[in-house]
This record gives sequence, structure tokens and C-alpha cells, in this order.
Amino acid sequence: MLIKKHEQLAVSMAASTAEETKNNYLNYAEQHGGKCLPEVITMLDLAEDAGDDENSALCMSLDLHGNKRNVQNEMYRERINDKAVSLLVKPLMDNIFIVGLNLGYNLISGEGAVVIGKYLETTNALKRLILSYNDIDVVGATAIAKGLQMNDSLTELQLNGNKFGNDGGMAIAGALQVNESLTVLNMDDTDLTNQTLVAFTTVLKTNSSLLNIHLGRPLLKSLQGETTVHIGKMLETNNCLQEIHITKHAMDNSGAQRLMEGIEHNMYLLHLDLSCNSISRDGIKAIADYLAKGPQLEVLNLAYNRAEDDGAIDIAKALKANMNLKTLVLCSNSLSDLGLCSLAKVLKNTTHLQQLYVWGNNFGNEAAQAFMELTVGEVPRFGPDDTDVRAYVVDGIPRLARLASPY
Repeated sequence: MLIKKHEQLAVSMAASTAEETKNNYLNYAEQHGGKCLPEVITMLDLAEDAGDDENSALCMSLDLHGNKRNVQNEMYRERINDKAVSLLVKPLMDNIFIVGLNLGYNLISGEGAVVIGKYLETTNALKRLILSYNDIDVVGATAIAKGLQMNDSLTELQLNGNKFGNDGGMAIAGALQVNESLTVLNMDDTDLTNQTLVAFTTVLKTNSSLLNIHLGRPLLKSLQGETTVHIGKMLETNNCLQEIHITKHAMDNSGAQRLMEGIEHNMYLLHLDLSCNSISRDGIKAIADYLAKGPQLEVLNLAYNRAEDDGAIDIAKALKANMNLKTLVLCSNSLSDLGLCSLAKVLKNTTHLQQLYVWGNNFGNEAAQAFMELTVGEVPRFGPDDTDVRAYVVDGIPRLARLASPY
């Protein structure tokens, strides 16, 4: 395999610049009676004109996601289908100039995904591949999984929104047993089942390369929390994973408690996303107890759960002892003045937490006043880029407005 890779690299030297990439694309389309995407030609022309031969870019990414709009907010081209993908990808098989490909929100089905799978088998250059929200089926997912087994360059793969279900997910999970380059994998909204989730947790017990995984919105046949137990056991032994998203799992208090039993033994996790679950006071208490032990965790997302005031008070107490957490997300958690003021009081006297997101809770006058003290002033505790609320006053009464945020 190593010799084959070197041979491919030698061949691909013929397509290592924007000009060569464009010529190969045009020639291939002409030979096969296809129509080039004008957007691709424009991108390559801009890359070619960006500088002279000595200073021009050595590589580039093609951003071709289907929701791109012009300055008038109008869709300016048709979404890419299987035929267009084939004409684009096949000339790139031996290319080392293109290192990223964003094809999200298009019309790519299993047929187009098979071509992309062949591309993964041959490329030595592609590092980032986004296929979010296409129509990739089991056949396509299986082809991509086969490509992953032979690929040693890809570091990020986004497959979220493709409904290939259990069999497709099992194929991707199996590829992780062989692939040693992938560090980011997004499997949200792909209709994973209990079996697939268990397969991923089994593979991740030994996988030493994956750093970030999204496993959101599976189709669980049972709500007894079995998959949460498996995820907890995986995190107990995994010494590589730094970020995990376990959203829309219908996780309840018992599941959160079992998850914390595993996570508390993990010394590497930095980002934990438990948003959009069913965690209430007792589950939040288990999470707060974990925080109080001072783990390395830097980002905790609990948005769209049911922490309520008791949960917020427990988290506020934990923040007194925790010096590592940098971002806390508690949007839409049924908090009222009591819980919000408890958080504000603690944060007013500590400096380690850098970002706080709390919009969607029940802010009364007391909470609005408390957060005014955190967000307004010459040197506010949280600047506009670090929170999703901003205080203002109407007739002497404090109010809060929502700011744009990533949560």
C-alpha cells in the first residue's frame, strides 16, 4: 500500500496547481460530454490569479454547498447532482491541490457517493469532506466506508443528515477499526440505531485517532438508556476523544448519572454536549458533582434540558471549585430568578468561566438586574461575544435582550 501511495503521488504532480486542476476538469468534462460547474471554474481562476508562481497558494478547498446565496440572498445555481459530482471528482483522483471539498445540502445520492468513495481510495491530499444533508443511502455510505479503510489523508468527515440508517452506520463504524487519520466525524441525524451506537462505542474503546464525534438524534427502539451506559463505559477507557455530542438521545436522570460514572475517570474530554435531552434536577446534580471534582472539561452544553432552579444552584456551587470550565450553556432550562441569581452571584466573584449562554429562561427583575451587572459597564464580566444576553433599562426597570450566539 505504501508503494502504491508513492506511485499515486508521483502521478498527481501533474495536477498540483489551480491552472492544472482547471485544465483537467475542463478536459474531462469535454471528453465525457458533461457540463462544468461555472462556480468551480471561477474559484480556480481566482486561485490562479491570487499571486505569481512563487507566491500562489499551494492548495485550496472547494466550497460548493447547496445553500450558497448571492448578495441579494438568492440561490444562484442549481444543487449538484450525481452526474455533476462524477464530472468533478473523477479528475481529482490524482490531484494534490484540492485539500477540502464541501458538498453539503446538494442532491447527491448513493450513485454519487460511490464515486466519492473511489476518490477516497485514491487521494493523498483530501483532508476535509463535507457531505451533510444529501440523499446518501446505504450503498453510498458503504462505499464511503470502504474508501475510509484505504485512505490515510482525510481528517474530517461530515455525514450528518443523510438517512442511511443502521447498515450504513455499521459500515462507517467498521471503517474506524482500520482508519487511523480521521479526527472529526459527524453522524448526527443519520438514523443510527441502538446497534449502531453500541458498535461505535466498541470501536472507540480502541480507536486512537478520533478526537471529535457527533452522535445526535438516533432512532432508539428503547428508552431504557442502554446506549448511554455503553457511551459511559467507552469514555471510561478512551484516552483520545476530546469532544463528544450526545444530543437528542432522550437521556433522563438515570442516564446522566450512569454517564457521569464513566466520564469521571476520563482525563482527556474537553467538550461535552448533552443538549436537547430530558435531564432534570437529579441528573444535573450528578453533572454538578462531576464538575466540582475539577475535570479537564472546558465546554459543557446543557441547553434544552430541565435543570430548573435546583439544578442551577448545584452548578453554581460546582463552579466555585472548578477552575477549568471555560464555556457553560444553559439555554432554555426552565430557570427563574432564584437559579439565575445564584449563577450570577458566583460568576461575579470568579473569573475562570469565559462564556455563559442562558437565553430562553424565565428572567424576572432580580435576574435581569444581576445579569446587567455582569454584562454592562466599562469592563463587563461577559462581553457581547461571550454571552447571549445584553441588559438595557426601560423606565428604570432592567430588561434583557438576546444577542446572536452559536447556541
